[in-house]
Amino acid sequence: MNVFKSMVAQNSNQSRKWIDARFSLQDPEAGAKLYGQSHIQHAVHWDLEKDLSDMEKGGGRHPMPDHDTVTELYRKSGLQLDDEIIIYDNGGEPFAARAWWMLQYGGFKNVFISLEGYEELVKHGFSTDAKVVAPDRSSVEPEWNESILATKDDVKKLVEAKGENLLLDARAAARYRGEHEPLDAIAGHIPCAQNFDWAQLSKNGRFETSGESISRLERLADLEQPITVYCGSGVTAAPLYAMLTEKGYSNVRLYAGSYSDWIAGGDLPVETGVCKQDDSL
Repeated sequence: MNVFKSMVAQNSNQSRKWIDARFSLQDPEAGAKLYGQSHIQHAVHWDLEKDLSDMEKGGGRHPMPDHDTVTELYRKSGLQLDDEIIIYDNGGEPFAARAWWMLQYGGFKNVFISLEGYEELVKHGFSTDAKVVAPDRSSVEPEWNESILATKDDVKKLVEAKGENLLLDARAAARYRGEHEPLDAIAGHIPCAQNFDWAQLSKNGRFETSGESISRLERLADLEQPITVYCGSGVTAAPLYAMLTEKGYSNVRLYAGSYSDWIAGGDLPVETGVCKQDDSL
């Protein structure tokens, strides 16, 4: 399945829909400010914390909104299930991937992450605007794909079963091993998880779809093997999910609550160091 798309020499299609997903975890207002200054013409802005998360509920640091909230986001953005939709951020970041996954979850069939970030799109001649876009409202009915979402209970079963399912931690290796934890109260990882730092997929402001990092990723599992990906809050696991999908893995789920949800109750097991099965580090 094609997930990442180079938009070079593809700026003539006036019917495609655009989503600007720029955001900064260090400055949550930065994405909206950048959008207000300039964005690809006709693009709507989806904010990680205002649109793609429900920060008022439990379930990790970036909890999933409920179906009604996500449906309203689709509709006010003027989207239909068959639209060609291009999502961009600043390039090689996790935010466009989070938005892409949310559209996969809703059953949208023709959605792509731009390999080029905003500045590169502008350099290639894409028209920009500073006006807030208010598309004609749609009445789209999502076709929810629950098979790509993993809950805490799903992950508990994986940990207890210790079977053929691969649990893949997308955080940096030091956080995975529990040596450094800047955000969560308990350091370590979900038991039996292997590690693949999502940042290995990004180089010079764009995602690489081939090369040594991709080869290491592909060595972790067979194409049909069930894989559940997670990170700290469900955000940086999204590009890992997207890349696995790009490379033909057909049975992948995202644990949206991720590690911050796993440790929230303080009653679930956590490991440090490297899982015995993990030869990726």
